[in-house]
Amino acid sequence: MDAARFAADQWTRVLGAGVDPHEYQRVVAGLGSLAGWGPACAGAGDGHLRRAEDARSARSAGEHLLAAARWFHVATLAPYADAHRAARAADEAAGKALALLEPGARQVSGEGFTGWLRGPADAPGTVVVVPGLNSAKEEFLDLASALLARGLAVFAMDGPGQGVLAATSTFEADYERVVGRVADALGAARIGLVGMSLGGYFAARAAAFEPRVAAVATVSGPFRLDWELLTPGIRGLIAGRTGGAAQAREFTRWVDLTDVAPRITAPLLVVEGGEDVMPGVANSESLARLAPRGSYLTVPHGDHLLGNARPDWLPRLCDHFADALRGAPEGTPEEQPEAAGGPAGRARG
Repeated sequence: MDAARFAADQWTRVLGAGVDPHEYQRVVAGLGSLAGWGPACAGAGDGHLRRAEDARSARSAGEHLLAAARWFHVATLAPYADAHRAARAADEAAGKALALLEPGARQVSGEGFTGWLRGPADAPGTVVVVPGLNSAKEEFLDLASALLARGLAVFAMDGPGQGVLAATSTFEADYERVVGRVADALGAARIGLVGMSLGGYFAARAAAFEPRVAAVATVSGPFRLDWELLTPGIRGLIAGRTGGAAQAREFTRWVDLTDVAPRITAPLLVVEGGEDVMPGVANSESLARLAPRGSYLTVPHGDHLLGNARPDWLPRLCDHFADALRGAPEGTPEEQPEAAGGPAGRARG
């Protein structure tokens, strides 16, 4: 794929991550090949680090540091020899930003996870944000802000094989073990769990087997993967996060929620975009149908992660957690009709 096509494909995802659209266009406009993607995006991150050093207020410095964190993460979306360095830079920039903007935020790390706990100490609950196949905690800063605005605490994390941990670990399919360690470290009796893209599988599985999950949502998550039908690009991404082709094939066998979904007793919201289609990835309408308290929201014009349709799903998702974690009675949300001719395929994570 050439650089222009790749940049166009990432447009709504990058904007959904909070990158300034005009800056994005300037950074990617002159790319002659996809090999220049990582250096150009990391260079944009370096530029924001310099602006943070020159800033005249802590607020301005923190905002530039958050922008740097986003750009360093975006640098990892294409093949890049220094991707692990960029992931570390994203993690460090976000940490420095929060130290300036939210002094009460604290880093929490344990076996197979690391992240930042933000929000009031007396919040009614904590929502754990789980990234996907090639995403990281720095991609979902705006989601965290929307949850924080509703008085919730947020723990945005990198799990095994993700973000800053991608260089030293691989995916764990039995993700309830990871979430259990997270809940232990947070000292939480009840948590919410939102999984983004492949993180939707991780979140759904964890909700089925970890009793402290009191509310769960998936956004663009898979219901099932079929290795034989996946594109070579997705196979390669999974292999890179699992340790090799054989491990990737075995991992995809785990990604099937048919028998898991009926065990999810917490309120579940499944969010999907009608334009989000990929061979070998079955959509999650069945997850909502099979879960005892599942509800399904499809946005016909939404793409992968629905960065092009945030008003259509983000408020409802945040209210889903606010209501469940505060203990408010939940009605049965009206199911949205699936897009006409809704596909069985899904998109990457």
